[in-house]
Amino acid sequence: MSCNFEIPVKDNVDAALEKARKAVESQNGTFTGDNNSGSFELNVFGNFIKGSYTIKDQMLNLEITDKPFFVPCNMIESFLMKQIS
Repeated sequence: MSCNFEIPVKDNVDAALEKARKAVESQNGTFTGDNNSGSFELNVFGNFIKGSYTIKDQMLNLEITDKPFFVPCNMIESFLMKQIS
C-alpha cells in the first residue's frame, strides 16, 4: 500500500530539503535528490520505509512506496511535517 501526501514548503526549497535530509539521515537512512525530485529510504523498527518526492510551486509531493503494514500513512505524514515545518 502506498501513501501520497503534500506538504507546503514555507521556507525556501533548499531549507526544507535540508530539514528532510537531516530527518531521514538521523534515522540512519539515505536521501538523494535535488530541488525537483528525489528518493529516500529509512529503517523504522527494523522495517524499511521507501519513497520519492517531487517539488512544484512550493509544494512537496511525497509518495511512500514501501512501508511496514503497522505504520499508518498519517504517522509518516505527521513525522515529516514536524521535521520540515
